[in-house]
Amino acid sequence: MRKLLLLTTVILVGLVFIARLFYLQVYDNAVYDIFEDNAIRKEYNYPKRGYVYDRNGKLLVANQPSYDVMVIPREVAPLDSLDIEEFCSLLKITREDYDKKLERATHYSPRLPSPFVPQLSKKDYAVLQEKMRKFEGFYIQKRSLRSYQTSIGANVLGDLGEVNRRTIETDPYYTLGDLIGKQGIEKTYEETLRGVKGIKFIQKDRFNKNIGPFKEGTLDTLPQAGKDVTITIDSDLQAYGELLMKHKRGGIVAIDPSSGEILAMVTGPSYNPNLLVGRERNKNFSSLFLDKVNKPTFDRGLQAQYPPGSPFKVINALIGLQEGVVTIDEKFTCRMGYYYGSRRLTGCHHHRSPIAMNGGIAQSCNAYFVNVYRRIVDKYDDAGKGMNVWANHAKSFGLGNFLNNDLSVGQPGRIPDGDYYDRQYGDNRWGSTYIVSNAIGQGEVEATPIQLANMAAAIGNRGYYYTPHIIKNIEGETIDSKYTTPKYTTIDKQHFEPVVQGMFDVYNEGTAKHIKIPGIDICGKTGTAENFIRIDSVKTQLTDHSIFVAFAPKDNPKIAIAVFVENGYWGGRFAGRMASLMIEKYIKGHITRTDLEDWILTHSLEDEYKKPYSGENFKINGEAKLQVIENYATEENYPIKTENPIDIKS
Repeated sequence: MRKLLLLTTVILVGLVFIARLFYLQVYDNAVYDIFEDNAIRKEYNYPKRGYVYDRNGKLLVANQPSYDVMVIPREVAPLDSLDIEEFCSLLKITREDYDKKLERATHYSPRLPSPFVPQLSKKDYAVLQEKMRKFEGFYIQKRSLRSYQTSIGANVLGDLGEVNRRTIETDPYYTLGDLIGKQGIEKTYEETLRGVKGIKFIQKDRFNKNIGPFKEGTLDTLPQAGKDVTITIDSDLQAYGELLMKHKRGGIVAIDPSSGEILAMVTGPSYNPNLLVGRERNKNFSSLFLDKVNKPTFDRGLQAQYPPGSPFKVINALIGLQEGVVTIDEKFTCRMGYYYGSRRLTGCHHHRSPIAMNGGIAQSCNAYFVNVYRRIVDKYDDAGKGMNVWANHAKSFGLGNFLNNDLSVGQPGRIPDGDYYDRQYGDNRWGSTYIVSNAIGQGEVEATPIQLANMAAAIGNRGYYYTPHIIKNIEGETIDSKYTTPKYTTIDKQHFEPVVQGMFDVYNEGTAKHIKIPGIDICGKTGTAENFIRIDSVKTQLTDHSIFVAFAPKDNPKIAIAVFVENGYWGGRFAGRMASLMIEKYIKGHITRTDLEDWILTHSLEDEYKKPYSGENFKINGEAKLQVIENYATEENYPIKTENPIDIKS
């Protein structure tokens, strides 16, 4: 009986084991995770990343082969000192680097592969490949790096960098050492460009040796190449804009008003995108990012929030007409500024007076637009309600908001409303005379260059715009409909024509008549914005900013543009010249106003940017007014000498 019981027990236990194994092998595949199986080695096959072309089909970004030395820490065989020294020599690293990298890989996972030394060149790979058999636990993995076919547009194209742990934890696609888009088009369209990795599963024996494909390769997958994209940038126009911005600081954004496609997006100073490729990427990026003087990684066309200055006056003209507080023929007196009683609230330059709307725009009269602005605010029961109405109109042009575009960075600017001033002064304790600077684009109003370019596009279209965007075409796909659907302002169409005529007269008889382009009807607006910084709690004035917005031709415009040059004196001096040249370059394809071009290319603003660091008295706007900033002229604040402009804006 006992023997029978023992036999029965053995048989039952055996049957249980067999049933369990059968269940696990056949029915319960979910329990088995091949990625957790220590006996299976995983090798990723990285896809070709999609190419990037400009709007005219010019290749901007391609790929080049690269090789990563990978490590599986638990498989690393003990090496003597001579072998480690040889390995380090081949990899061009120190023994200390070797220990740190191996510790980092072990911390990530002792049994999963991770990059040990990424992005070897072809030459380094050729030397190393012959000796890899000596170093167990290490192997070489092939992938591709970006190859920039241009030296311009770093802020547009972006770059690739190693994925961080937070992304790895939230997105299972990525593993340690993978590359991901960090800026520009590479970041915005990462999923489109990256493709899908392939993978091979390799069976290992009990001695940890590869014995062939797992399940005869039936679970292996092939990589899927990333999709090619065409962006809206005109690379020739972009290159020309970067040339004009050399030795200056600011931003240029050009848009096609008929589609919202961004034609150029220039920031100055900039850098060569090839600096952020390969093993030197991290060192070069740190150098660029930590340059707090020049800020070359700061995209001024998208992120810099400036007072828009006089170009903002055309918005107040349109709001005034829409609200019915002014007509195009009504004239206002200007006595070299706007006076409230005996107190002058704003100054102005010399021009004929009294002046109506057309002349007010062409001659950029401050007094005219303060009168219009005050009427808008004072039309309603209280100033707060008037400000809300005014703000809603201004925001309908894309001002004071993120534009909801496909760019990797940006800022909203600022259009203040009634609540903003209630917080500043208290409820019902302020009026229109407190905030007249908004009438002329100063005060609390701020805008980015891309917002001003979009504003110009909306005016050129007589009341609507398309969301500015950088993508023109994705291989095998259609772009998001939000980029092809027009957005309408709150201003009725009939009010735009007199304002457009005023902007046209800026070029014919106004503040930009000296920078006309033969054969092109350009509508524009010059701007000069006061420039202050706060140093040691002291408000300090620097040379004014130069601003210009324009669109051309007058009817059915092909280009709208905003140019902002920091410390550029006045609108027509730097920004106006540059805008006219960019328009001619795009429409004609060549430059006839070589006098404007020669002037821009031979005039630098570096001395303006260095003035606050000198510790000596310096002029403001080229005039006799002197400033000195003693405590700011230190090595800490001005650490390097450079050919690029210097950013001191707080």
